[in-house]
Amino acid sequence: MSGRPREFDDAAVIDAAMDAFWTNGYEGTSAQTLVECTGLGRGSLYNAFGNKLNLYHEALERYQTLGLQTQVDILNAPGAVKDRLRALMQWGIDQDLDPKKGRGCMGLFAALERGGKDPRVRQISQAYLTRIEQVLVHLIAIGQHSGELSADRPALLVARMYFSSYFGLRALGRTVSDRTFLEDIMEGTIAQL
Repeated sequence: MSGRPREFDDAAVIDAAMDAFWTNGYEGTSAQTLVECTGLGRGSLYNAFGNKLNLYHEALERYQTLGLQTQVDILNAPGAVKDRLRALMQWGIDQDLDPKKGRGCMGLFAALERGGKDPRVRQISQAYLTRIEQVLVHLIAIGQHSGELSADRPALLVARMYFSSYFGLRALGRTVSDRTFLEDIMEGTIAQL
């Protein structure tokens, strides 16, 4: 005998939960907030996802999947390598300074909030880092081969330096609202490539 079929869309629930966790973080999102934002009763929510932490992991994976696709699309767009690397940083600045959102990067803040105590968050974060690093190394190697970027350092080293600047920029975007300040960091990073 099977149970009653679900009367809700898992993806829509995960998206609603993602929005709540993105805005408030894991600790700042109560079970009641999740009930309100998803439109599900507490029992249905826990029957479907087990607990708040499992739903958080699902929401973080969804965020990372969407964010990774957007970032890869930016890096794989046509144009000069430096322009594509600049476009990714500019996208991050625009996301972080968006007055309607003002939330920063959920993936970055998940790693900071829970990465030290939650192996699943570390795993999700590492999978994202591995994939975006592969794309960056490939792009930088193309730039080095074409002569657009200096080839005096390994592409992996350059990618990691860029990545460090990118996420430092994203962290600053949470507290610094001065676009010129953030864009100066972007331009300084690109100039070092």
